[in-house]
Amino acid sequence: MRGLLDRAYDVAAYLAAVCLIGLLAMVLLSIAGRLFHFFVPGTDAYAGYLMAACGFLALAHTLKRGEHIRVTLLLARLRGRLRYGVELWALAVTAILAAVFAWFSLRLVWQSWVFKDVSTGTDATPLWIPQLAMAAGACLFAVALIDECIGQLRRRRAPHMPAEALRNE
Repeated sequence: MRGLLDRAYDVAAYLAAVCLIGLLAMVLLSIAGRLFHFFVPGTDAYAGYLMAACGFLALAHTLKRGEHIRVTLLLARLRGRLRYGVELWALAVTAILAAVFAWFSLRLVWQSWVFKDVSTGTDATPLWIPQLAMAAGACLFAVALIDECIGQLRRRRAPHMPAEALRNE
């Protein structure tokens, strides 16, 4: 199961990277359009869709690598069972909130598909398509948080200390 979850987190990160490249392409296309006086409809909308997809698809991978911004001021002062309890509480609350967000993201995709909701721009994109990436990223993030909670409960969760946090400038 561990290997499957890690591969899912990695695939989502690669998809986020592809979305980032797509975002770059949309921005460059928009800039080129202004410079050479042509218009490609929907570039702004697609740039926004790709930015949201990139952010949501990268959430789980970023969490599992310990790269999320954390406020460690309080945790650094706690030791033993108290630190364990506070970490578990924070992970559990976050997992619950992420699961609720994932549920409503899936619900939004479903409603957009049922009502055949389209964007208001000139591209008239069916909104369930870009919303699907957000929902997938939110679901995977909730799974990653539940995975972290289970690891914390089993006391097998490795403490993450990203290299950037070790540098003080």
